Amino acid sequence: MSRRWIQNPNRCADEYLDGIEDFIEFARRHNPGATRIRCPCRRCNNTLFETIENVGFHLVRNGMIETYSIWNLHGEQVNHASSSNAPRVDNVEPIVDPNDQVMGIIQDAFPFASTNINQEGEDDVPTPIDSAEFEQYEKLLKNANQELYPGCESFSVLTAIVELMHGKIKYRMLNLCFDYFLGVFKRMLSTDNCLPKDHKHAQKVLHGLGLRYEKNPRLQKQLHVILQRA
Repeated sequence: MSRRWIQNPNRCADEYLDGIEDFIEFARRHNPGATRIRCPCRRCNNTLFETIENVGFHLVRNGMIETYSIWNLHGEQVNHASSSNAPRVDNVEPIVDPNDQVMGIIQDAFPFASTNINQEGEDDVPTPIDSAEFEQYEKLLKNANQELYPGCESFSVLTAIVELMHGKIKYRMLNLCFDYFLGVFKRMLSTDNCLPKDHKHAQKVLHGLGLRYEKNPRLQKQLHVILQRA
């Protein structure tokens, strides 16, 4: 079975999500009765143990170690010919830029935005676009490209909101508490920052992704991970 999906940078792609399902099935089959297994995501790096369900979530959010193509730490037998290709546990993979990850999700949620490459000599066939959807796409794209504040390279408006919402849900923060800390963060930043003032306005920014999220099971899984999992 090909494991080229491990190298796929688009973790919304069907190939990548199907590959994760194959890995989880493999891990269950080779570790019967195990409640926790090594997590081969780029952050855990096969050094931390997680429940099999959490391993699946980590692999969507963080990606799998790119060199882990022989799953010897999860029960795969390694012969002498391939043992030299087995990954070192201390080889930590770099974390994918969250800005790139969010942009990938937007492109996956709104496929009409991708440029169609036609064969030479063929006429371009315009893809029908719903005006409301296109408006949502433009708003999300603007927030994904807009700096949180002038000169900020680490976060766009959209990635900042996704990260804050992730913390809110993970730690079961009440809306009132979330609004308080959001207000504090906003005052800490420069006065020309674009951070939403409260939970209600943050939800409005994510509204476009939310509409697509409900219609696309695979996108639902990806967004669920980004917003709710460590």
